[in-house]
Amino acid sequence: MPEPTSLNTEIRDWLMDCGLFDQLQLADFAAAAGYFSISTIAEGEAIFHEGDAGTFMCIIHTGQVAVQKSNGDGQPVTIATLRSGRALGEMAVLDGERRSASCVAASHCQLLYLGKDSLERMLNDAPKIAAKIIRAMAVSLSKRLRMADGQLLAQQV
Repeated sequence: MPEPTSLNTEIRDWLMDCGLFDQLQLADFAAAAGYFSISTIAEGEAIFHEGDAGTFMCIIHTGQVAVQKSNGDGQPVTIATLRSGRALGEMAVLDGERRSASCVAASHCQLLYLGKDSLERMLNDAPKIAAKIIRAMAVSLSKRLRMADGQLLAQQV
C-alpha cells in the first residue's frame, strides 16, 4: 500500500472529524481520502447555483454556508445556514438532477470536495467504501427530510 501523502492524511483527518461517516473504519477513511480534495472559498463566493448540473458535493470543514432559493421575484432567500460537518450538494450528485438551491459562503470556508467522477471511480475501485459513503449521505438526507416533515407538521397545527 502506498505511503499516504500529508494532503491525504489531512483529508483523512477532516473526514474523520466531520461526523458524517461514523460507520467507516480507519482504513476506510484512509482509502476514501484519495478521492476527496480540499477547496477554500471566500466569504460571499457562490459554491454553486440553483439549477446548475450537480457535478460535485462538499462537506464543510470550517465556516458557514448559506443555502438560498429564489423567491417569486427571482431574489435569493436564505432558507438555511450550514455549519461544520454538514454536506451540501449531495442530492444532485446522487440523483443526477439539477441543483435544488444555491449555496454561498456566508464566511471564509474550507470544504472537502468530492466530484461525481471521483465518486464513480470510488464505486469502481473500492465499492465497499463507496457504499458506506453513499449510505452515510442517504442517512443524513433522511434525517433532514424527517426534520423538515416535522417542521411542516408543526406549521400546520
